[in-house]
Amino acid sequence: MYMNDYQEKTSATAIYPKDKALEYLTLGLVSEAGEVAGKVKKFLRGDYDELPREDLEKELGDVLWYIAQLCEVMGLAMGDAAYFNLKKLMERKKNNTLQGNGDDR
Repeated sequence: MYMNDYQEKTSATAIYPKDKALEYLTLGLVSEAGEVAGKVKKFLRGDYDELPREDLEKELGDVLWYIAQLCEVMGLAMGDAAYFNLKKLMERKKNNTLQGNGDDR
């Protein structure tokens, strides 16, 4: 599935207070990312014998949903965000600046 198609289709399941969309979606994204982190943490401390791939797949899907909806309410295309991120990272790789600090490296 293409990112922009996914973004468009997520709107059919977007039920949240529209007057607080940015706040709601940002908090939802952070919450779902925290669930991903929690699963990895529990694996690292030995709660799971192996990484809970199915659970992580579901949580990562929730992260994608929130990213798609954030893009939607901000008038951004998810595919463009992915493209420009990859372009930035490839430029940093070319300049040997993948590691380090700051946005303008």
